[in-house]
Amino acid sequence: MAAELHVELVAADRSVWSGEATLVVARTTSGDIGVMPGHQPLLGVLESGPVTIRTSDGGTVVAAVHGGFLSFADNKLSLLAEIAELSDEIDVQRAERALERAKSDADASAERRADVRLRAVAAR
Repeated sequence: MAAELHVELVAADRSVWSGEATLVVARTTSGDIGVMPGHQPLLGVLESGPVTIRTSDGGTVVAAVHGGFLSFADNKLSLLAEIAELSDEIDVQRAERALERAKSDADASAERRADVRLRAVAAR
């Protein structure tokens, strides 16, 4: 079993993060999943939620991901997201305002997106 896996986190409009990792945790329609080197091949549908990547150098990368797919084979994990933002790219005040606006508008999907962004920031 290899000690690391190659990860590609890609949004519809850009490559968000690429590198070597020891563990990736993501939310799928089947629940939260952790992928480590040597994991069985898989294909899953991503739910909105934070994705946590434990990098090979001991660091942590957290991203807010909204929908998409993940696939793992041959120690390569691809996360293909509709929208993805690294936690350090997120403007906390803007996300808080978006959450309040979504709550007052009773917009459940906007509320979920804003909540995921704030959870990603809190997890970094």
